Amino acid sequence: MLKVRQAIIVEGKYDKIKLSSIIDGIIIVTNGYGIFKDKEKLELIRIYAKKKGIIILTDSDSAGFRIRGYIKGAVGDGKITNVYIPDIFGKEKRKEKPSSEGKLGVEGIEKKLIIEAFKKAGITFDDAEQIPPTDPITRADLFELGLTGGTGSSERRRKLLKSLDLPEKLSTTGMLEILNTTLSKEELVKKINQTDIES
Repeated sequence: MLKVRQAIIVEGKYDKIKLSSIIDGIIIVTNGYGIFKDKEKLELIRIYAKKKGIIILTDSDSAGFRIRGYIKGAVGDGKITNVYIPDIFGKEKRKEKPSSEGKLGVEGIEKKLIIEAFKKAGITFDDAEQIPPTDPITRADLFELGLTGGTGSSERRRKLLKSLDLPEKLSTTGMLEILNTTLSKEELVKKINQTDIES
């Protein structure tokens, strides 16, 4: 498995499955054009672009380029690396017929060619950060730490999110996803203690 520090953006779940067999890292699925209406997922992508950088790996058809362009425009000044798969005509095994443009998507490209595409884009695999912690932060941890479901929990959560440069309106699910890819449980406790002292 090759470790990648940046978050990788792909179109569909089968792309994610394919990539997960090669890459050890954060993989976010846009659900095709679903990203156009998914404000929370777009916010997560913006955060990753700002904190770690993102790699956009969409199919090489017009839909893939449209999604790529939309994300690029929505992210703003975050760090983006574009990885392009080659134009290879054919159809994926699970599909009855080829796509409208007849090109293979990410899921249908050989692993070797995907790795080459990453290298061509200047992505290195050897200097990755720890991803994600083996003892993940859970909803139960957030409750125990006073960040959900108790008196003053919303204020504590707001202060924590502010100290981490994250949006105050981030949902619990979104917050868990970010915390689990940026902090260990011990680091989270330390951060909460610091924000409590500062209040």
